[in-house]
Amino acid sequence: MYLIKPVDFGYYLTFAGFIDEEEMQSWHNESKRALEDAPEAFGVFVDMRTLRPLPPEARVIMEEAQAFYKDKGMTRSVVILNDPITTMQFKNIAQKSGIFEWERYIDASTTYDWKEIGMDWVINDVDTIGRILEII
Repeated sequence: MYLIKPVDFGYYLTFAGFIDEEEMQSWHNESKRALEDAPEAFGVFVDMRTLRPLPPEARVIMEEAQAFYKDKGMTRSVVILNDPITTMQFKNIAQKSGIFEWERYIDASTTYDWKEIGMDWVINDVDTIGRILEII
């Protein structure tokens, strides 16, 4: 399951459960339509707290989509996770897509104020915890 919600700072994305190649491609196609009217610069808040690790085919599409978001004007993104395997997977995808430098990762299972911290990064460029999962 996925959701793309336009918000005042850019986009709020939700990914949950198991997402296969077909559903990931649907999300990427919907993202292309949603970003047609994107501002010149925008942030992305991604809630992946209940997402299961992606199969290889879906990872390839996610990598392409992340690069697309960056090309369309994404300046910063934050990813909220609960699972260490999914976290490592998305760090790897971000490195391959070229967005790792602009992305932060927050473990919601250990950070009670994850939403506030994530919004500080995306909206205000305030990195209060850095790459928190790298020090845990």
